[in-house]
Amino acid sequence: MVLYTSPFPNSFLSFLHSFSWGLIFPCYWLADRLVGSFVPTTYEKRQRADDPCYFHALCIIITTPIYLALLVASLPFALIGFLLWSPLQSARRPYIYSRLEDKNHANGATLLTEWKAAGSGKSFCFGSANVCLLPDSLARFNNVFNTQARAKEIGRRIRNGASRPQIKIYIDSPTNTSISAASFSSLVSPQGGDNANRTVNAGIKRTTSMEYKGDNSGSNNSEEREDKGGSGEPNEGEENTCIVRINGEDNGHVSDTETDNVNGQAHASGPAEPSLEGDAEISKTPNHKQKEGDSGSLDSCSASRESLVKVRVGDGTVDQSTVNNKLLYKASIMKKTSVRKKKHTDEPFDHEISAFFPANLDFLCLQEVFDKRAAEKLKEQLHHYFEYIVYDVGVYSCHSCCSFKFVNSGLLFASRYPVMDAAYHCYPNGRGMDSLASKGALFLKVQVGSTPQDQRIVGYISCTHLQAIAGDTTVRCEQLDMLQDWLSEFRKSTSSSSTANPEELVAFDVICGDLNFDNCSSEDKLEQQHSLFTHYKDPCRIGPGEDKPWAIGTLLDPEGLYDEEVCTPDNLQKVLESEEGRKGYLVYPISKNHSSSQKGRKASLKGNGRRIDYMLYTEEGLYLEWKVEVEEFSFITQLAGLTDHLPVAMRLMVSTGEDDP
Repeated sequence: MVLYTSPFPNSFLSFLHSFSWGLIFPCYWLADRLVGSFVPTTYEKRQRADDPCYFHALCIIITTPIYLALLVASLPFALIGFLLWSPLQSARRPYIYSRLEDKNHANGATLLTEWKAAGSGKSFCFGSANVCLLPDSLARFNNVFNTQARAKEIGRRIRNGASRPQIKIYIDSPTNTSISAASFSSLVSPQGGDNANRTVNAGIKRTTSMEYKGDNSGSNNSEEREDKGGSGEPNEGEENTCIVRINGEDNGHVSDTETDNVNGQAHASGPAEPSLEGDAEISKTPNHKQKEGDSGSLDSCSASRESLVKVRVGDGTVDQSTVNNKLLYKASIMKKTSVRKKKHTDEPFDHEISAFFPANLDFLCLQEVFDKRAAEKLKEQLHHYFEYIVYDVGVYSCHSCCSFKFVNSGLLFASRYPVMDAAYHCYPNGRGMDSLASKGALFLKVQVGSTPQDQRIVGYISCTHLQAIAGDTTVRCEQLDMLQDWLSEFRKSTSSSSTANPEELVAFDVICGDLNFDNCSSEDKLEQQHSLFTHYKDPCRIGPGEDKPWAIGTLLDPEGLYDEEVCTPDNLQKVLESEEGRKGYLVYPISKNHSSSQKGRKASLKGNGRRIDYMLYTEEGLYLEWKVEVEEFSFITQLAGLTDHLPVAMRLMVSTGEDDP
């Protein structure tokens, strides 16, 4: 199957499309600005409350007539552009495939060789998020604004979180449980050191969090470093891992002197990179106030309490040579019980609320990337980490679907591994406002490795976004039926294997997306009992209508997005770790018989919030001798203040046994 690298089959049609959109855009932009000026967010309302002169109201009075006059003047040109633009959509391709052209940062081919040498299997990390990148006037109804700036910041946070070094802590004596958390305030700091190996005394498994300084606080620093030879960013194809040995001496206490001795030992031997401007000082005040627009950024001054780190019992030494000496980051050990719940007797995998996207994220599925300019900005940022991106997915006008489509599907897929095939289908049964968007499903086939016998190892990933309107349970069930049928057809049409002579070995089959129903609401019973959940497993689900106790909702209350308690990743993480905090800032399933009063509403709360963002996997249709297990599942707060959804991440381990097939 050919991957489409441009929206139209030839340059002439591309030119006509650009010309027609150029005629439409002024009218579109003016209408967006005009409507947006009358829909303030809570953040803007709080700022305007401190304005005694009503300056903003005066600006609206002055600018509204100007916008209206320009809008009326642009309408004839927009009409001509629309008459030219609409028929062109019948020739438009359903997506755009983008591959990183810079060979210095391309590493997809290198990743394919990693599994060829390993006989025991490999883990893959998947992420999914609804980022609410609508036109600014529409985004404001979800209490978010400035779509273009948010798109750039979202991409920057995701790539910084995914490309940070991964710290693995090996603990010699897990029996000691006493530890001074204060003494772990700085396990690793940007200063360098002469000794390559250190031993840190501790007696309990801990979770490590760090502040990655690969991007500084400026938006263009990474690009500047690329021009200088890429010295400022790690090679995303490498596993940046710091291994620290912890034993059980001194009753599990670590003195401040010992802690200071460890500072700076995460760098490999050799001259350290000079500190970038603005990174020399790190605030130690927990309530440090960040600059506007920097809240929650990885290069902000407030340190996170979390990281997806592997904590294992065993012997080992500090192998500092595996750490990229060009990174500046800060690591700290925090109380594990408040951040990470590891391998309870009733749960075979790790689960946590994380302030960062997982290190070494392999695949990313995004929803609601509707705005085309925002999609370009987001793609540009993600390409610093992901080599392969599929974006601008969907159809426009009346092409392929029953009703007229004004915007695309909003789906975006990013991968570190090569994309082999892709297909998109539009749901034909959308209703209400959802019918104006070409919501559908994007199906992808990726190559993740090869066997010594040169058999390709592949995986299937599906990204979707279902009907959003409450009460449309029948519509969503029909869409889930179509999703399964389309996925089955896609797998058959893209498979080049036979049972007798398999040319490809399927390692995983994953479905990600915003399904717009939860597993606790009584109104969503039809979806909860859908046959999809008999073929695909939900790591957060016990059964229809019942989630696991640690699973939390992914839909945030829009009214509280800019509260100080939740406006940064760290703050939001702390709030969501407590039941009372979740009740204040998550949207909850409400029973049909709830009271209209606030007291009655609180009494009717059920579960831990509405979890409408899903990550599903299956063991059906995979290579028979392989086993797929969940290693980690995370609810991520890194996009705090940028969207009204919590991203989710899942790490799967594909076990092949001791011998290669």
